[in-house]
Amino acid sequence: MARDGGGNGTGTDRDGRPAGQGIRGPVRGTAPVPLSVLDLAGVGAGLTAGDALRNSVEIARTAEARGYHRMWVAEHHSMPGVASSSPAVILAHLAAFTRTLRLGSGGVMLPNHAPLVIAEQFGTLEALAPGRIDLGLGRAPGTDGATAAALRRTESLHEGADEFPQQLAELVRFLDDDFPAGHRYARIHAVPGPVQGSTAGGVQSAGRPSVWLLGSSGFSAQLAGALGLPFSFAHHFSAANTVPALALYRESFRPSEILDRPYASIGVAALATEDPEQARRQVLAGALGMLRLRTGRPGLIPTPEEAAAHPFSPMEREFVDSWMANIVHGDPRTVRAGLDALVERTGADELVITANAHTPAVRLRSYDLIADAYGFPKDIAAG
Repeated sequence: MARDGGGNGTGTDRDGRPAGQGIRGPVRGTAPVPLSVLDLAGVGAGLTAGDALRNSVEIARTAEARGYHRMWVAEHHSMPGVASSSPAVILAHLAAFTRTLRLGSGGVMLPNHAPLVIAEQFGTLEALAPGRIDLGLGRAPGTDGATAAALRRTESLHEGADEFPQQLAELVRFLDDDFPAGHRYARIHAVPGPVQGSTAGGVQSAGRPSVWLLGSSGFSAQLAGALGLPFSFAHHFSAANTVPALALYRESFRPSEILDRPYASIGVAALATEDPEQARRQVLAGALGMLRLRTGRPGLIPTPEEAAAHPFSPMEREFVDSWMANIVHGDPRTVRAGLDALVERTGADELVITANAHTPAVRLRSYDLIADAYGFPKDIAAG
């Protein structure tokens, strides 16, 4: 039987809603925990950003129909193979094609933006899709140092661990519209936002997005625990740190009006195909793309044919083999077994699955196959 999760608190938040509303999702079929989606809008060789973003819409539709809980997109910059540089824009587009699926950022890189701008963007998303927006926040730049400097218009990148909590606190105050009297921002309001509901004649809901902290090390894990926030760990590119970070999150956790007990998801790379060899070829293509990114040569995701013909050096082969070892791939039964084992090993409360593949149709089909493997309904709405 699936664990109870610990996502929804037993009390209410400041607006009278159930604490933790929308954080913990339903467990479908035989899955051990709720399953969700992380889409990077990957751009493969021979394809366009438009192709990738249209595929993102199809993934969102599939995720909603099959019973995945949420779909996140992540902020990346100056990477030709990733079309998700503007999460808020993509999420607004996805909201127009979905009705019940939770949508959010996995994540927005807070140091790249003024907190007020993020509060306005996600307040707008909340107005477009009430009650189903997540604001996942990271403290990394999501790119290299030079690009981060261009984004922030400064050579002083301010990436120290001591500044992220201050930025987070400011953002949350804008979201809640509760700067104390006398504060320099007390008369500034993020709109759309709670101020419209408290203004004379206002009827707007005071709801706001659910705030998550994201990380690939222990810092955000500890901060999320101390603040009583949900936490998502980037297992898909920092697998060695997953178990220690989740343990630190749970040890640091203090109950809040959001959560009465810890709730941790992990991002996991998984690709299911009917033919295991096809999965291996697609994953190898993604690994070659990551190798090029890590060695300062970012580009489009190579085709499986290009990856199969690539003359890997011994050092390159070592990297690729290590990268592929952390991707759950193969036929649906193999992927299901791998995901089950990962939940058992980490105690994760939710899996956020990202499909590493060059070919859009393969990524899309993988989510269907995983849903089938766990006995998810064919169409939640029809059911």
